[in-house]
This record gives sequence, C-alpha cells and structure tokens, in this order.
Amino acid sequence: MRFGYWMPIFGGWLRNVADEGMPVAWPYVRDLAVASEQQGFDLSLIAELNLNDIKGHRAPSLDCWTLAPAVAAVTSELELMLAVRPNYHSPALTAKALSTLDLIAPGRISLNVVSSWWKDEASQYGAPFDLHDARYARTQEWLDVISRLLRDDTVTHAGSLYQLDGTVLEPKPSRPPVVYMGGESPKAKDVIAAQADAYVMHGDAPEVIAAKVAELSALRAAAGRPPLEFGVSGYVVCRDTEAEVSAELDRILNVRSSPEAYASYQDFIEGSQLESRVTLEEYSVSNRGLRSGLTGTPDQILDRIGAYADAGVGLLLLQFSPQREEMARFGAQVISRYRPAGSGAADGKADGQP
Repeated sequence: MRFGYWMPIFGGWLRNVADEGMPVAWPYVRDLAVASEQQGFDLSLIAELNLNDIKGHRAPSLDCWTLAPAVAAVTSELELMLAVRPNYHSPALTAKALSTLDLIAPGRISLNVVSSWWKDEASQYGAPFDLHDARYARTQEWLDVISRLLRDDTVTHAGSLYQLDGTVLEPKPSRPPVVYMGGESPKAKDVIAAQADAYVMHGDAPEVIAAKVAELSALRAAAGRPPLEFGVSGYVVCRDTEAEVSAELDRILNVRSSPEAYASYQDFIEGSQLESRVTLEEYSVSNRGLRSGLTGTPDQILDRIGAYADAGVGLLLLQFSPQREEMARFGAQVISRYRPAGSGAADGKADGQP
C-alpha cells in the first residue's frame, strides 16, 4: 500500500469547523511537504479549484500549477499528483509545463485528470463548460494530444476541440506522467479503462470497493490495456481509544457549531433521501471522507487498511485535520507499523501512459 495525502490548499476539509489550524500559506504547505517524506508518505494530491468549495467561495484557495514547482523544489521523493481540468488548460501548454516540471522533480510528476463539473466557477473564470458526455469527449482528445506531444518528435492534430500544426515539444520528460482519474458514470468508466493508468475512488466499504475494482479491471482487460492501479480517498481520525475517536467525530459532525453551517445542513438533508447519520457525515467532511471507515485506534485502522489491500487497492489518498499534527501521528502510529523501517515503499508507481 502507498500512502498519499491531499495538500491543504483550502484551509481544511471540515465544513463545521471554521478554523482548523491549517493556514492557506506557503510556509505551512512547505513544512508539511518536507515532513511528509520523513513520515512515510509517498504522494501528495494538489487539487485544482479556483473557488473554495469547502470553506466558502470567498475563502482563499491556492493554485495547483503555481504551487507545484515550489513543492517539487523542497522535496526529493514525494510524487506530486497535479489535478488538471482540461477545459481550463491547453493540452500543448500543459505538456510543456509537465516537461519542465520533470526537470525539477524527475519521474515524480503525475496527473489527476478531472472532467470539470462546476459550472458557476467556469463562468466566473471565463472557461468553457461542457455537459457531461461532452466533458469526457474533451478529456479523451486532450489526453490524446498530450500523449503524442510527450512521445513524438512532431505533432499535427486536427480535432474537434484542438488543432496543432507541426508542434515540437522539447525536452521530453524522463517518463510520461501517471494519469489518475475518477468517475462513476458509464462514460467516465469507459474513458478511464481506455486512457488512465489508475482509478481513484471516493471512500466506501472495502467490499463495495472490491466490486468496483472487479468492474474496472474487466473493462480494462476488454480495452486491451495493462492492469490499472486503484486508489481510495478517505478522512482519518486516529486516536488511542475509541472514546477519543467518538469525541472527535462529535466535534467535526457538529453542524450547530455555526448558524451558517446548520442552515446549509438543513438545506442539504431536505433534498436527500439518505439516512440522516450518513447524510451528516457526507456533508460535514469533504469528498465523502468518513465513508472510508479510517476512524479508530491504530490497530483498527491497520485492519481497515488490510481490508482495502485485499480488495485490490494500492493507494490511500488521505485527509487529516489539523493536518500537520495528524499526519505526524498517522506516520508514527500507522505507517511505521504497516511498513517497518527499512522495508521501503510499496511496489513502485504505476507506469505512466497518458
């Protein structure tokens, strides 16, 4: 199992806790990234959203592609998974950025390709916005252009969205970036099976994840591609006792901690047919993080990690709050036991073939 974490570019992951002690500031991000390598983390996802969808649209958030080279320069082993939304980025200019980033961090740059879903943000930032299947059609063409640019000497392309005339891209990166993708629609799964290297899922029980792994593996085999790597996102609450875990969950699920949060929660459950407790968990922590079940004592979390490994998962992409303190705890109490000193990281990275 490889251990990754979401870079805290939004000031936290909790909708009911206004100040998580995670400043949206370079010194905090820098020190976190440097420490994470010593703690045993293998990878960091740097998300791409121009508006903060957790703390509110007027709250600060950092730009992925500006932050990435700075993080690359202060780390030596950490893989940087850069989120990218094709409707915001020219494929040729993205390929050029990737080739330059590879000079700073050879072999450590990968992509989380997101078929953009947020219409209001696109309107604010002047980006084109496509309906669902059109988003994936853009992603397919965008990835095809990037793959050719990073591989071929000269590229001419006349597509429905992108046109290139004898484009030269040098230098080439030391290896093509690994392409991670997520999505649950039939169209998304078809694109992932054909063009991604890894499938990253929102948290769910290991048995649910195992079924998804089996489904995508079958689609992948039918597409005639090498096996996918599989990852799962999750939010971690690691404590010495179950009572401490329960107290922390009560704290982060307390929507009454602010009138604004409680009003939003009420609106949320009115439009949902889900059971109330599940609804509360999904609202309170971003990316359905609590559904992964990575809450408990170190022993309980290690058991859960083992269940995910048995389900076919090779990467956990984790969120913590407050991040610096909780990542240090997780490294000392979980990663160090799962991966004893001197054993090395889990078996390498997926072979990139964007």
